[in-house]
Amino acid sequence: MKYCFSVFFVVFISLTIFAQEKLPKSGVVDSLYKEDHFYATMTYNLLTNTPVGLRQRGFSLGFNLGYLKDMPVNKARNKAIAIGLGYSTNSYNHNILISKDANGVFLYNIIPEGSSFSKNKISTHLIEVPFEFRWRTSTPTDFEFWRIYAGFKVGYLLTHTTKYIGDLGSFKYSNNPHFDNFQYGLMVSAGYNTWNIHVYYALNPIFSEQAKIDGARIEMSTLKIGLMFYIL
Repeated sequence: MKYCFSVFFVVFISLTIFAQEKLPKSGVVDSLYKEDHFYATMTYNLLTNTPVGLRQRGFSLGFNLGYLKDMPVNKARNKAIAIGLGYSTNSYNHNILISKDANGVFLYNIIPEGSSFSKNKISTHLIEVPFEFRWRTSTPTDFEFWRIYAGFKVGYLLTHTTKYIGDLGSFKYSNNPHFDNFQYGLMVSAGYNTWNIHVYYALNPIFSEQAKIDGARIEMSTLKIGLMFYIL
């Protein structure tokens, strides 16, 4: 996760510098212009619909990079739809102990109060397909404008890791079949010029129905809040 953060940070800063450079004035107005093809996102990940006793601790972060095909739908070209392809990595720090019994079956329990641990998190990596409905105040000659982009995205889980280090032992797994391979939800980005507020609300749980605590399904999902950065 630290390596992913370093790579993301370098790309994020590079794109920011590039986007803030003034484009040369050619004197030619592109009446068929398009906007906002590449994107980068940094979010704080909140867990929702959590089981009783669950608590988040530390920072749970998410990073996204990708490309969106902008397709204007009106003559002014300030309304558009877009579809794209991206990569997402996420971490969730919490107090659910994920372990195995003697038969290799995955177990889920809230870590008892007073039990100390230095690490307990879920890490995921996904390929995502976002779809956006776009409204903006752009013109063929204005590169700074207001925007509201809303839509949804579907993600496929490439890899996942759960890791615990504490009083109860040390557990690390990457073969848990109880993760839901498909993740999908609603999203909206709004702002001016370079920086935009971004919100994503998942519509399905992180785990499948096989993941349970005391016989009850773990239905927790995620709410991501952060910054979205678009460039041409």
